[in-house]
Formats: sequence, structure tokens, C-alpha cells
Amino acid sequence: MSDCIFCKIIDGEIPSDKVYEDEKIFVFKDIAPKTPVHLLVIPKEHIASLAEVTDEHQEILGYMMRKVPQLAKEAGCEKGFRTVINTGDEGGQEVYHIHIHILGGGGRLPFV
Repeated sequence: MSDCIFCKIIDGEIPSDKVYEDEKIFVFKDIAPKTPVHLLVIPKEHIASLAEVTDEHQEILGYMMRKVPQLAKEAGCEKGFRTVINTGDEGGQEVYHIHIHILGGGGRLPFV
């Protein structure tokens, strides 16, 4: 999608603090971290929102979820971490390219 900021990050048009990349996903540090570790895991395929997921997205979403523990551990979250997927305006989604937040590294996180 030509106007998607995350697609532009994947394509290298916008710089990011990349943590990991493979043929399916791109992972980078959030520019406004809420915790000491705040990573964003995004699929290279543009999927606007969790609300728009179909059966065809099952493989990539499963892949992303499988990579999250490894990425969190490598980022220093050995004692635990939180994952968040904001969905839609009322769910706090700001960028309409599905992404998983990995949050941790600062002690026990408060529940919200």
C-alpha cells in the first residue's frame, strides 16, 4: 500500500531501528516506547487490521505469534512481556497495518 508508513519502513523508504527481518516479517523498535523494550512486529504483507483478517492470513499470523517469544527473549524480556494488537479507532490503532507490540523489560507491567 503506497501511503502506509509501515510498508514504507519495510521498503526502506523510511528509516527504522530494525531488530529482525526475514522473508515474512519486519521487527523494529517503537519510536515512542512505553516500556524499556517496545518492539513492533509487522508482516511484510499489508493487512490493515485484525478486524480484516481472513483464513488466508492464518499462516502469517501464526508465524508472527511463534516468533514473539524468541524476539522478546532476545530483547531482554526473559522474565515476561506483554503483547498488544490495537484494532480499529476505538481500539487505539494508529497505523492501519496490523502489528504486534512487544512490551517489557521494566519490571512487572501494570494491567490496563
